[in-house]
Amino acid sequence: MDPLLTRIRSELEDHADPDIRESSKRFFKEEIRCYGMKTATARAIAKACRTEVKGRPKEEVFALCEELFASGYLEESFIASYFTEHLATYEKADLLLFRHWIDAYITNWAACDTFCNHTVGDFIDRYPECTAELKAWTQSQNRWMRRAAAVSLIVPAKRGRFLDDALEIAALLLTDTDDMVQKGYGWLLKEASREHPEEVFDFIMQNKKAMPRTALRYAVEKLPKELRTEAMKKDW
Repeated sequence: MDPLLTRIRSELEDHADPDIRESSKRFFKEEIRCYGMKTATARAIAKACRTEVKGRPKEEVFALCEELFASGYLEESFIASYFTEHLATYEKADLLLFRHWIDAYITNWAACDTFCNHTVGDFIDRYPECTAELKAWTQSQNRWMRRAAAVSLIVPAKRGRFLDDALEIAALLLTDTDDMVQKGYGWLLKEASREHPEEVFDFIMQNKKAMPRTALRYAVEKLPKELRTEAMKKDW
């Protein structure tokens, strides 16, 4: 086993708090595996390894991340996400590996969002033509792949980018019955509305009859009050 992986796990065990482990479970409907610590603590452990990881070839970094994701522990997924976000230079082919990690190892919203908001979002910013892959994820049987399709554009959408792609992904997920997916694309619409309130409002008004209320409530949060009130009316 990689000595660094052994050290990371030893530090996670040293910082594990049974009380935090139990209290963390209330944030998830599904069963989770976690050591029990604040996210900042896991991030600090990752930061402490930055110099050692940065000096490795990308293939070794990704192999380490594979081991961390595969463990199923929430904090290990956070550390893997930190490494992919800060220490790797992406190539277009890397998206296939990212898709594999999401499909095979991600089993809760926190792991999904931490990895996709930043690593996959940064990747899409660099390779915007790969939004086609995100749209393909909307058809997956895996709820976390479908959520990933939306939340991977959260950070770029907040900056006003990828509006057309965000609306297309929301349309593809519009009638999804999974609440984690509904919240994911509702969140994407909310972030897109910061720079494009009229366009997002128009999308909502055209689709709100079919849009689940969970997604709608998320989507309207950042709209101006008068648009938010209009969008929430049950007027059909």
